[in-house]
Amino acid sequence: MTGRSATVHRKTKETEITVSLNLDGSGKSSINTGIGFFDHMLDAFARHGLFDLELNCKGDLNVDCHHSVEDAGIALGQAFKKALGDKAGITRFGNCTLPMDETLVLCVVDISGRPFCAANLNLSSPKIGDMDSQAIYEFFYAFSYAAGLNLHFLQHRGENSHHIAEACFKAFARALSAAVSIEPRVDGAWSTKGSL
Repeated sequence: MTGRSATVHRKTKETEITVSLNLDGSGKSSINTGIGFFDHMLDAFARHGLFDLELNCKGDLNVDCHHSVEDAGIALGQAFKKALGDKAGITRFGNCTLPMDETLVLCVVDISGRPFCAANLNLSSPKIGDMDSQAIYEFFYAFSYAAGLNLHFLQHRGENSHHIAEACFKAFARALSAAVSIEPRVDGAWSTKGSL
C-alpha cells in the first residue's frame, strides 16, 4: 500500500484481526469477518470513503458477533490513527447528510484527538442479517476511541434498520474522507493548540 497507510494486527482470546488501510486509495476492499452484514457495511465504508481496506477477522462467533465487531472497530481505528501520522494539513472536520430511501442520517466527525461518540439511532430490528443491531453503535464507539475521533450521528428519519445502518456507514465514510483530505494552505496541524 502507498500513501497514508497502515497495517495493524490485533490478537486477543476472543478475536484475531489484521487490518490494512490506505486513506489515499480508490475504494477497493477485501473483507472477511464471518458476519455477512458487517462485511457489507465495511465494504460500503471503503467504497464511499475511497479508502483501500483489507480486513480479516477470526472471532468467537459461536458466542455472538459482539467481540468481532467491537475488536474490528478498535483495530480499524488504530490503523486509521497510525495512517494519519501527525495529522499535518488535514481538513480535520467532516460531515455528511446521507439519504437512503426513507432514511436520512447526519454524520459529523472531528479528528481532534479527543474521543467521543454519540448516536441517536432508532434501530427497531434486534438483528440485521446475522449482525446484532446493538453492535452498530459498538463499532462506531470502538473506532472513535481507538482513532481519537469526535463522532456524532443524528437520524432525522428512517424506519428500515438495514437502511439506517447502511446510511450511517456511508455517511461516516464520506465525512471521514472529507476530514482526512489535505488543505494545502494549512501548515502543520489545523488547531490553535498547534497539535491534534
